[in-house]
Amino acid sequence: MPSEGRCWETLQALRSSDKGRLCYYRDWLLRREDVLEECMSLPKLSSYSGWVVEHVLSHMQENQPLSETSPSSTSASALDQPSFVPKSPDASSAFSPASPATPNGTKGKDESQHTESMVLPSSRGIKVEGCVRMYELVHRMKGTEGLRQWQEEQERKVQALSEMASEQLKRFDEWKELKQHKEFQDLREVMEKSSREALGHQEKLKAEHRHRAKILNLKLREAEQQRVKQAEQERLRKEEGQVRLRALYALQEEMLQLSQQLDASEQHKALLKVDLAAFQTRGNQLCSLISGIIRASSESSYPTAESQAEAERALQEMRDLLMNLGQEITRACEDKRRQDEEAQVKLQEAQMQQGPEAHKEPPAPSQGPGGKQNEDLQVKVQDITMQWYQQLQDASMQCVLTFEGLTNSKDSQAKKIKMDLQKAATIPVSQISTIAGSKLKEIFDKIHSLLSGKPVQSGGRSVSVTLNPQGLDFVQYKLAEKFVKQGEEEVASHHEAAFPIAVVASGIWELHPRVGDLILAHLHKKCPYSVPFYPTFKEGMALEDYQRMLGYQVKDSKVEQQDNFLKRMSGMIRLYAAIIQLRWPYGNRQEIHPHGLNHGWRWLAQILNMEPLSDVTATLLFDFLEVCGNALMKQYQVQFWKMLILIKEDYFPRYQAC
Repeated sequence: MPSEGRCWETLQALRSSDKGRLCYYRDWLLRREDVLEECMSLPKLSSYSGWVVEHVLSHMQENQPLSETSPSSTSASALDQPSFVPKSPDASSAFSPASPATPNGTKGKDESQHTESMVLPSSRGIKVEGCVRMYELVHRMKGTEGLRQWQEEQERKVQALSEMASEQLKRFDEWKELKQHKEFQDLREVMEKSSREALGHQEKLKAEHRHRAKILNLKLREAEQQRVKQAEQERLRKEEGQVRLRALYALQEEMLQLSQQLDASEQHKALLKVDLAAFQTRGNQLCSLISGIIRASSESSYPTAESQAEAERALQEMRDLLMNLGQEITRACEDKRRQDEEAQVKLQEAQMQQGPEAHKEPPAPSQGPGGKQNEDLQVKVQDITMQWYQQLQDASMQCVLTFEGLTNSKDSQAKKIKMDLQKAATIPVSQISTIAGSKLKEIFDKIHSLLSGKPVQSGGRSVSVTLNPQGLDFVQYKLAEKFVKQGEEEVASHHEAAFPIAVVASGIWELHPRVGDLILAHLHKKCPYSVPFYPTFKEGMALEDYQRMLGYQVKDSKVEQQDNFLKRMSGMIRLYAAIIQLRWPYGNRQEIHPHGLNHGWRWLAQILNMEPLSDVTATLLFDFLEVCGNALMKQYQVQFWKMLILIKEDYFPRYQAC
């Protein structure tokens, strides 16, 4: 229809105008993020252009002959169809009235072809389509150019931001480096300041040190002068003290000689009418007085003039005492001689009167006035006791001579064996203490094994007395010596240690009697009062040797202090008192004790029958009775109580007198 054709031409003209070629999107505000993407995307033909290409151009090619078609149009149509006109079924259906409503495909196609032939002439459609494509191409090129410019702008901005960030990082690094440098400078200034202050303080200390050194040098010079002065005074005092000490020793030597003369008067005891014990007691007191003076002088370095004068007075009294005793002996001898002469005359007269049958044996010698002779205390020990003492000392010396080859050997192997044997013998004894407990049996078994010739471990090595022919004698001697030394040191300091040491010694004594004899020999040598035996001073004997015989320790001509001497004697007598009453609990009970309580009773009786010594006798009696008094009481009962009464009523007064 003509009206429909004109309407279509009007619409086509409007569409081809500038405003008609614009694309309007009602919902572009809802998808703002897609606007830029649409600008950047490649330009494409509209759906209308596709419908024109598919329907209009194909219909025109069918109705128009090839000759009427212009070469330029044909070439443009052929060139543009595959590149710029995509097939869009949606667009075709949008603009075709038969597409969405006609189910029959053939009928719809015929109707669309008829409508197309009526609506658009071929030359004008191609022209419009070309304009559309040119517009879209220009639009796409503008979009591409705008996108490229936008990308370049963004790249420039990114590069600018990157350069700005790099510059800021450089500035930050420079600022950080400057801050570190500043801190380093501050720290160095603080250190330099501290160093200067330290140097100043050091200089100040050096100045103070020099000042103090000067003062100390002055004090040292003064002290040196004072020391020289005191040394000179000490030298003079020492020389005077040596002179006095030699004088005291000479007085003591003369006193001891006079005491021996006093003891020699014992043979005239039966002749004297006076009590000889009083002279002997006073003589012992004077000897003890001089010994005390010398001992006190040794403790206080050197004797004083008063001590020397007191010793001279004591010596003069001793001389007077001996002179008086000599006069008494002379008078007694004269009286005895006259009595003998008178008795002889009377005997001859009686024989002449009665005849030969009247001869009878003379009466027994007198016991002295009031029987006092038997009651007097002895000065010397009994002969049988001295023989026993001497036998023990001889056995000890013989034992020493037996292993003399081992002790004096120069062979390194022999020396090593000697040291190992000595350690194996002495270390177990040193381990005995009051808290040993069950270890006593272990110690006893180790000592017994060593003495029996079995190997024992000592210092990580195996030791046996069979390593050397003289090994057994050496071990027995050293073992006995160590037992006595423990009494001298350990028991002296801890009295309760006497019992564990004594029980082990008693058990070893039962199984090895020679060790017991050597223990007694060492004990008697270090503590002669355990015999009991009071050594006497012999003519020509050195004073130091005599003091050693008494049991004192003499080092560098200095005698040990009396307290230390009594402490050692106490420890050894306590050990002896513990040995005589204890037995090894695992031994044979049927055998008697090798050195039992009977020897303790003998010692107690003999010590009470001898003159008491100042300090020593009281100490030994107390320690002995404290350790084994209970055992003696159980053994001797009434006799023991009689002994205590004797000590109280008879012995104490004699001890107080000395």
